[in-house]
Amino acid sequence: MEKNNANKGSGKWSVLLVDDHPVVRQGLRSLIEGENDICVCAEADSPSEALRRIDKHHPDAAVIDLSLQEGSGLELIKDIRIRYPKMLLLVWSMRDEFFYAERVLRAGARGYVIKTEPGEKVVEGLRRIREGQIYLSDRMTSRMINRLANNRVAPGQPSVQDLTDREMEVFELIGSGLPTREIADRLHLSVKTIDSHREHIKDKLQLDNATELLKHAIRWVQSGAYG
Repeated sequence: MEKNNANKGSGKWSVLLVDDHPVVRQGLRSLIEGENDICVCAEADSPSEALRRIDKHHPDAAVIDLSLQEGSGLELIKDIRIRYPKMLLLVWSMRDEFFYAERVLRAGARGYVIKTEPGEKVVEGLRRIREGQIYLSDRMTSRMINRLANNRVAPGQPSVQDLTDREMEVFELIGSGLPTREIADRLHLSVKTIDSHREHIKDKLQLDNATELLKHAIRWVQSGAYG
């Protein structure tokens, strides 16, 4: 994963790419390297590697995918905000902005670009957060403003939005067909902890048993909310 870091001292704004698909990283790197004010100083395919690259290369910003094979992009954002509070973070993910934009902003990211958008949107997002702005799609910005203005949701209606960030991750992985042990390994948690999250999810979504939880999670993933 080591890359030439010669551009770091050139005055360009340096960026770390975090995505577990090499072809995706290569494409985004090629796009960014064509700009005269931004460079890619390093790449990583997991949260642990991302933190090592930050320690070594000290990037100004990172572009992070939420769906990583080894660990959680959302938890990585939280870790970076604690360890490197001045670093700017932009999410670039297939996960539906409707469900995740608010979560990533709360975690510490400054913007969200869905992967169905042209790659140029990532460059635009990087420049926007560098200027101190929040970068979201117009659709999501309008939704968040309306939600703040109304400041209320329908009472008594269970929703996946009621789940914590970790519960949401577990819910997605259940819906993707992963067994408890594999979910635990993927998130670097114990089986007991995953079982506890499953119970909390059932309670919040008012589901009676594990079968209902599985069916509900599968329907949610297949609906396209997960991406």
